[in-house]
Amino acid sequence: MTTVRHSVIAGTWYPGSKAELRREVEGYLNRAEPAELDGELVALICPHAGYMYSGQVAAYAYKLVQGASYDVVAVVSPVHRMPMGFFAVTAADAYETPLGLVHLDQEAVSALSKELELTRVGFDAEHSLEIQLPFLQVTLGDFRLLPVMLGDQSLTSCKRLGAALAKVLTGKNALLVASTDLSHFYPYKQAVQLDRVCMSYIDDFDPEGLAQALAEHRTEACGGGPVIAVMFAARALGANRGRVLYYANSGDVTGDHSQVVGYVAGALYRGK
Repeated sequence: MTTVRHSVIAGTWYPGSKAELRREVEGYLNRAEPAELDGELVALICPHAGYMYSGQVAAYAYKLVQGASYDVVAVVSPVHRMPMGFFAVTAADAYETPLGLVHLDQEAVSALSKELELTRVGFDAEHSLEIQLPFLQVTLGDFRLLPVMLGDQSLTSCKRLGAALAKVLTGKNALLVASTDLSHFYPYKQAVQLDRVCMSYIDDFDPEGLAQALAEHRTEACGGGPVIAVMFAARALGANRGRVLYYANSGDVTGDHSQVVGYVAGALYRGK
């Protein structure tokens, strides 16, 4: 019997019906301008707010993999509420969204558990990992998932996770996804200034610099650890370039500029 991690955000953070969810995701993808990378994609950086706020930004990243095929997709998210240890993976066999089941790559999970102390979680309410799945389902179709929730975002943990992911994914046709939003609840102009700092380190492909900027509070990202870990993993897998694909914040959607949340779509790739 397949054990299932049921959706905790369907009908709220994104549509709860299969047809409506597919239609909304496809609409975002159709409106996103395709980017051309001078190289081979290794990883995406994607936001994780409700789709009405960040779905269009996410589409600029997922547009790069529309129609592609991967053996495994590793999604790294932060932990927002429930303590789960340093590194956590659902104990279920599959995630459920209105678009169907996304099965875990149990071989990859097992291999990762030999590199890190993985906590297998029987229940979680973490939205930032789940919210990536419908975009992956629409763009890729069938794929296997390696889902990691990062409970400790220290530089040491990010380096350990990055090295472990690279080791597990070496030789596989794999995609990495880092789930993050940027600054939270600053006035529009201040948020843009903070977010530009984070984006500069993505464009420079500089995980060490990003870690230092976050530690010094020169920028903010609730998934800064996942971004840094994925940058380390991507580097070990041959990526040498980063690119911000699109940026917006909640004020661009709602018109309320008093307190906004920032969203970025990015790519890490092997430059020619």
